[in-house]
Amino acid sequence: MKYGRTIKRLKRTTGAFVLMILFLCDNLAGQNGSYNYFYRVYFKDKGANNPDDFLPESLLSQRALERRAKSDITVPDHRDLPVYSGYVNQIAALGYTLHSTSKWMNTALFKTGTTADLNQLTELPFVKDVRIVKSPAAKSSYEDKLDFPTSDEEDPPFDRPIAMVNGYPLHDSGFDGKGILIAVLDGGFLNADRIPSLDNLHIRKGIKKTYDFVRNNEFVYSYHNHGTAVLSVLAGEIDGMIHGTARGADYMLFRTEDVTSEFPVEEDFWVSGAEYADSCGADIISSSLGYFNFDDPSFDYKFSDMDGNSAFVTRAADIAASKGILVVNSAGNERNKEWKRIIAPSDGDSVVAVGAVDGNNIISVFSSAGPSADGGVKPDNTTMGVSVTVQTNPASLARSNGTSFSCPVLSGMAACLMQAVTKATNIEVIDALHYSSDRYQSPDSLYGFGIPDMTKALKKLQDMRVSTPDEICIAGPNPTHGNLEITFRQEPGHLVTELFSLTGVKIFRREYKEYAGRVLRLTELNNREQGMYFLRLITEHGTRVIKVIKTDR
Repeated sequence: MKYGRTIKRLKRTTGAFVLMILFLCDNLAGQNGSYNYFYRVYFKDKGANNPDDFLPESLLSQRALERRAKSDITVPDHRDLPVYSGYVNQIAALGYTLHSTSKWMNTALFKTGTTADLNQLTELPFVKDVRIVKSPAAKSSYEDKLDFPTSDEEDPPFDRPIAMVNGYPLHDSGFDGKGILIAVLDGGFLNADRIPSLDNLHIRKGIKKTYDFVRNNEFVYSYHNHGTAVLSVLAGEIDGMIHGTARGADYMLFRTEDVTSEFPVEEDFWVSGAEYADSCGADIISSSLGYFNFDDPSFDYKFSDMDGNSAFVTRAADIAASKGILVVNSAGNERNKEWKRIIAPSDGDSVVAVGAVDGNNIISVFSSAGPSADGGVKPDNTTMGVSVTVQTNPASLARSNGTSFSCPVLSGMAACLMQAVTKATNIEVIDALHYSSDRYQSPDSLYGFGIPDMTKALKKLQDMRVSTPDEICIAGPNPTHGNLEITFRQEPGHLVTELFSLTGVKIFRREYKEYAGRVLRLTELNNREQGMYFLRLITEHGTRVIKVIKTDR
């Protein structure tokens, strides 16, 4: 049976969910259609804004603060402060319309319908520089920049992307990304609210926020289906047809790409999305986008700009990483074209650039080559990006190619690692992905460090972050309000978990054929009355019975 024809008539269940958007700028007007020119204004300072004048909780969500604390990141620092409104208001008074600001880059993006005299901006005492980032230009060859071909191929197996990185031991152990928040930055999510493989995501209200930073509104379920395909690789779920790498994670869907043209202004949109993801507490940014050539060649980057420090979007991506976010980006599909090399922001020092291999672990002809211009190992890792199962049409599944899809394979599996080892920082996850890969000892310009082994990466992370008890296992906190964390001295292998009441009645049992990791989180007591229970843990290394006291909150 062809994948393109496997779903003929599937009943779609829609889940109601509330989308709450708090955008960072108050003065956001209009649709982009009436604006032909965009200007990026760089400010010299943050004006009257001072870190001592802001409480951390006034700038960031509690979730974002907790992520920063995990990495011992100071809050707030100068980059957390908003752009000074006094500067913005003075420019707006000159007839420019504000589209967005970037606190990290200390810039503001303004737009006009006709060309403007930039001298009136550059002469302002607080303006450092002004750059045109979009202007009328003949359409380049990038008019279909996010389009991707699909086929009805059946080989390799639909779940080969997960099997290739040894991801099933994590999934089978319950690590599916639950509790991890992933921001997907893309060009649109057409049909993502309708395709059957995302029904469970909607039913459990797993899409927490949406925003279109191109047009400044909340609606993202249009424009293009590229983001939909990416999301299906992450969260898609239909038995025997598609198996997402992080089906339990929560998501924010941000449109940052204008699919009708290619200009540097889209880097500004990307930065806006990344900053909003940070403020909301995202753990991961998954971006299947990239920049190097534009509709107006005068804006083009040179390969020497792919040095991790030059491109506007790359500098912002590295700042996102400095805030504790794991930034995962496609390496690019350029090796069989004139450019050949990686694209921004995959050149970032702290960005995980993902190349693409086929189902036989062979590098694809299109996967962009490294290294970065400064000699850094790029791509960082490679995963399957050839004949990956995606869904964009409510009636069918298909296969497609691109580092656009190897990227969510890796970002989703990284979410599972972060769920399994909650104390691991983004930099530790990157190191574990590198360490666990098949070319770690001899990275190259095509595979980077190679294809990672998720079980090996998990072991690396828990060796750094999980203590080793003297006994077979320990459980705590005890007494507990309900959530119980069990730590094993060594990987338990085959594991049986049983919970008994004080009278000896078995009230819970779960068996794992091969449990991955040394930490198990048990939530079964959350819905039980206070009292005494007995937890029995049967592993390949012995059996332990632990008396557990459940108390009310």
